[in-house]
Amino acid sequence: MPSSAEEAIRAQVLIVDDEPEHAETMADALRKPGHVCTIVNGKAQAEAELAHGSFDVIVTDLVMETPRSGMEVLALAREHQPGAAVIMVTAHGDIPTAKDALRGGAYDFIVKPLDLVVFRNLVQRAAETVVLRHQNASLRGQVEAAYGFEGIIGDSQAIRQVIESIRRVAPSQIPVLITGESGTGKELVAQAIHRHSKRAERRFVPFNAAGQAESLLEDQLFGHMRGAFTGADRDREGVFEYADRGTVFLDEIGDMPLSMQPKLLRVLEKGEVVRLGSNEPRRADVRFVSATNRDLRDMIKAGTFREDLFYRLRGVEIALPALRERREDIPMLVRHAVGKFAKELGRPMPNVSEPAMMRLLGYRWPGNVRELINVVHQMVVTCGDEIALRDIPPEVRADDGDDSGSIGSLAGVGLDRLEKEAIRQTLAMTDGNREKTAQLLGIGERTLYRKLKDYGLR
Repeated sequence: MPSSAEEAIRAQVLIVDDEPEHAETMADALRKPGHVCTIVNGKAQAEAELAHGSFDVIVTDLVMETPRSGMEVLALAREHQPGAAVIMVTAHGDIPTAKDALRGGAYDFIVKPLDLVVFRNLVQRAAETVVLRHQNASLRGQVEAAYGFEGIIGDSQAIRQVIESIRRVAPSQIPVLITGESGTGKELVAQAIHRHSKRAERRFVPFNAAGQAESLLEDQLFGHMRGAFTGADRDREGVFEYADRGTVFLDEIGDMPLSMQPKLLRVLEKGEVVRLGSNEPRRADVRFVSATNRDLRDMIKAGTFREDLFYRLRGVEIALPALRERREDIPMLVRHAVGKFAKELGRPMPNVSEPAMMRLLGYRWPGNVRELINVVHQMVVTCGDEIALRDIPPEVRADDGDDSGSIGSLAGVGLDRLEKEAIRQTLAMTDGNREKTAQLLGIGERTLYRKLKDYGLR
């Protein structure tokens, strides 16, 4: 934080006061350390400035044309300048209203008559807070650009849609069903939803419903009372009570036994759980996020999954793409994982050769991102200064892919055909984006354009 006037932050300050002399006195006090002040003399003028200007700090008198004028300016500031800090200036008798303003989003309030030194310091602290917020937001943006959103790595259209869905649904209370193949990152998405929700300060409790005996499953989810069964020597809360006011992530929800599904439905509908050995319902306020790699609609038709439970769980569905459906993200995923594992090993980050990257791009990745990360980990452990074709595990190196004409099926053919096929497939995976295609192939856009003409590709 600044330690002298010379180092102080220079803020854009809007002063709203229906007493021109008082407003000028405040402005003069703030201009000395270098703040830029704009003065208006009422709510109407303030609204125009807030709608079209840009301010770091807004200082407004609480009582002007009406006793509520300052509160109305606060509301306008929240609407037009949500990043600004609002300071209320008030008389002694209006302190309760000023405290209401704090609850409404004001930064602080100061009581008349003003001590100009205290006032100047308060505005300075508010300006520093605003700048720090901007810096943190910028840093988050840089981190997301370099490392992905909440650990979700990729820049494909499919992944951008997933991230946008997370941003939209996270602040609500609506249940979310995440679908996708194994290894696509369903728990990562569930964690991101929780961290961007209003429950972020509470617990995120993951629970896997697969492969558990029904009696044990019920005990873990709902808990039990002392004496409910042999060995139950004390009361025990289940997952739902433990996660109260937080988020429960039910993974492999398609494996939930049919007989357990009505009990789960009760929690969703009424927010109540009944422990084993008890008849007394207990409140459990939890946000539901579920995941499955199975087709629940087929299970409904087969009578193994309740339709009413499905629609309760599927308030919003987020479908995760398989890695083969977003191959353009593979280079970013590989570089991220290589850097991560190299750092863990305390060694320089190795380069990935173009032939190795093309082989990784051509593989079908049945295990999705989870398999890719494991393969990269193995390569970083065993490679030298560069990850070459020989460092790729044999099953990946030898795979012919799942598409006719894939890169892996072209061994032994002419280099021209290999190059043409590499360009064709990379164009297809980037939806015709020449800039991304050139980056993935490691060539310039002009070179790519020439080769497209040479090979008759569009």
